[in-house]
Amino acid sequence: MNDFLSEKAKKLTPYVGGLQPREDGWIKLNTNENMYPPSPKMTEALNVADFSRLRLYPDGDSAILASAIADVLGVKKENIFCGNSSDEVLALAYQAFYTGKSNVISPDVSYGFYPVWGEMYDVGLSFAPVRDDFSIDTDDYKNSNGVIIANPNAPTSLALGLSCIEKIVANNPNGVILIDEAYIDFAQVESAVSLLDKYENLLVVRTFSKSHSMAGLRVGFAVGSPALIDGLRRVRDAFNTYPLDMLAQIAATAAFSDVAYTKDVTAKIIKTREKTIAALREAGVNVLDSQANFIFMECADAEALYKFLYENKILVRYWKIPRIKNFLRVSIGTDENMEVVVQCVNRFWSAEQTKHL
Repeated sequence: MNDFLSEKAKKLTPYVGGLQPREDGWIKLNTNENMYPPSPKMTEALNVADFSRLRLYPDGDSAILASAIADVLGVKKENIFCGNSSDEVLALAYQAFYTGKSNVISPDVSYGFYPVWGEMYDVGLSFAPVRDDFSIDTDDYKNSNGVIIANPNAPTSLALGLSCIEKIVANNPNGVILIDEAYIDFAQVESAVSLLDKYENLLVVRTFSKSHSMAGLRVGFAVGSPALIDGLRRVRDAFNTYPLDMLAQIAATAAFSDVAYTKDVTAKIIKTREKTIAALREAGVNVLDSQANFIFMECADAEALYKFLYENKILVRYWKIPRIKNFLRVSIGTDENMEVVVQCVNRFWSAEQTKHL
């Protein structure tokens, strides 16, 4: 252990992201990226950008981007907070609303960064077990000092309906209810943004990495009451008053405003997702009903299937931890990508059956 580290740094268990291949030829389905390019309007906006202005600091509040997001979502600019990725926005939310508190509830199977931030920012997280089918039991979320839920959830791909989200918010009036909607554009459930007029303690966090095809740009935002947005600003300004660079603001504004393009891309991904689920189920594979741009499929020896796919230059996500060690998470790629995945799974399945004859 490095003797120069603080005691906290020594004790941290960092989040481990998906593998990033350095050479060509891989089918990369392990980080839920979008296989389609960003909106052409983003490129157009960057092509006419005044690069001489890069000598200046960017707008710390990303006012133009915040206005564009507010217009699309039907809220006010004062309800929007922009940050350098949704991960940064989430980390700021932990510090602003949960540091030093206990009984902040989150599902035991969810985004792997949640417990890392809990440890990093001294949050007393309690983990409510998801059901055997990986669904969230809303009755487990009552009288807390805060709730953190990804909806749709990752890695399970399942989503709660709006009435379930409202039940959780109503049952926890004394803490901030954070709904991480990274995958909401791929779901058939309504966004919790529609509840903001009724609940001042509700914070919805979104990302540009998934449905807007901008994982490489690192842009995220939160939607909430002015009081919660002010809380995020207070923590941000104690850390970095200019988190989102000028070009990112220009690009994100153009991309988010192109609603038709986003809907077209998400529709294509959903179509490929459903086609893939049907093909895998036809082959005898258990796949959960997905509301995201990835699927969660079961295999008796998921680690062996993970290695088989890797040997065939297909990257997916596997966690050798209780409850999900028999599952793989597979991002949705192009139709061609997913056909290769199904073929490899079929070959693996046939080989496994032959072994037992």
